[in-house]
Amino acid sequence: MKILGIDPGLTQTGYGIISSDGKDLTLVDYGVIRPDSKDQLPNRLLTIFHDVKQVIEMNQPSVFIIEDVFYGKNVRSLLMLGQARGAAILAASELKVPIFEYSAKKVKQSITGNGNAHKLQVQFMVKTRLKLKELPQPIDASDALAVALCHYQQTRINEL
Repeated sequence: MKILGIDPGLTQTGYGIISSDGKDLTLVDYGVIRPDSKDQLPNRLLTIFHDVKQVIEMNQPSVFIIEDVFYGKNVRSLLMLGQARGAAILAASELKVPIFEYSAKKVKQSITGNGNAHKLQVQFMVKTRLKLKELPQPIDASDALAVALCHYQQTRINEL
């Protein structure tokens, strides 16, 4: 099973792909999609859509996992993030990849044991769980790997 995790954002959308053969968990790929920050919003969303679609086509994941919107004080930021999520979800939907969502708190709880963990704690645990030599960079890619790991862990729990 290949799991594609997405950490959506308008300036950087992180992606991370892990694979499991039932026993071993391996890192496939990770990185960020960076729309031109000078572009108008519709062009940035189009970049996210096309690049996520390309990642899916190149890696053929079994599932698409995306971080759910968290409720913040800044409504404008929340709406913008929702649009970035929508562009990524649309790419997965068009390619008929099953989509799952987890809250940031659930991801942090799953990875670190603390739903209020800091990003650096999550990044360290991603490095540890995937047996990487270095911390995965940038942080948005690390967060996307955490989203994928959360889903992997949830499916393992459900199997038990």
